[in-house]
Amino acid sequence: MEQTDKLHIAIIPDGNRRWARAQGLQPWKGHEQAIENFKEITQWCREDPRIGILTVWCFSTENWKRENEEVGKLMSMLESYLQKEWKGFLERKTRFVHSGRRDRFPPTLAKLIEKVERETADQKEFTLHLAIDYGGKDEVVRAVTNLQGQEVSEESIRAHLDHPELKDMDLIVRTSGEMRTSNFALWQSVYAEWEFSEKLFPDFRAEDLKRAVDAFTLRTRRFGA
Repeated sequence: MEQTDKLHIAIIPDGNRRWARAQGLQPWKGHEQAIENFKEITQWCREDPRIGILTVWCFSTENWKRENEEVGKLMSMLESYLQKEWKGFLERKTRFVHSGRRDRFPPTLAKLIEKVERETADQKEFTLHLAIDYGGKDEVVRAVTNLQGQEVSEESIRAHLDHPELKDMDLIVRTSGEMRTSNFALWQSVYAEWEFSEKLFPDFRAEDLKRAVDAFTLRTRRFGA
């Protein structure tokens, strides 16, 4: 099955800080547990023949409003994750791509993201797509700005999105009981199905995602028809 025929699954991993507070821990401890769950979920998606792309919204354009210590720790965790995992991406035939801004990242993280994207660019079996310093409005504004005099159309705007080659999202899962889209993937989510889980993301496991995907495959999608 070609990757374009496989599902594009997206996750909004909400509830990390609430999970940490419930445990009497600092907020970043929730992010640490979230990364462990994310690793398990990513491995399950790689192994499920139905899935070709996994998108995870790691950090929004609005998340810079959080405490500096929490933001700094999260950036360090993301850098550590990529340092440890990128060679495994090659072994598991995984392409890594990033959406969002990079000009506000720590320089070492920005360079690492560029390196991992470049090193894994030829991998075709599975795509891991992380949205970091990402907002849906910001992406569309950047795309329109980059048109530079071209005719404005759906096709021209899409061509200037961060990753126009990725198919639109099929299923978006948001955890923690929040039932809003929160400026996520405004262009790519137009016909996505949504699943809202009451679980905080550190408690959300691969089997929970499996249930959501299984339920999605039973839905009838009409795409406006």
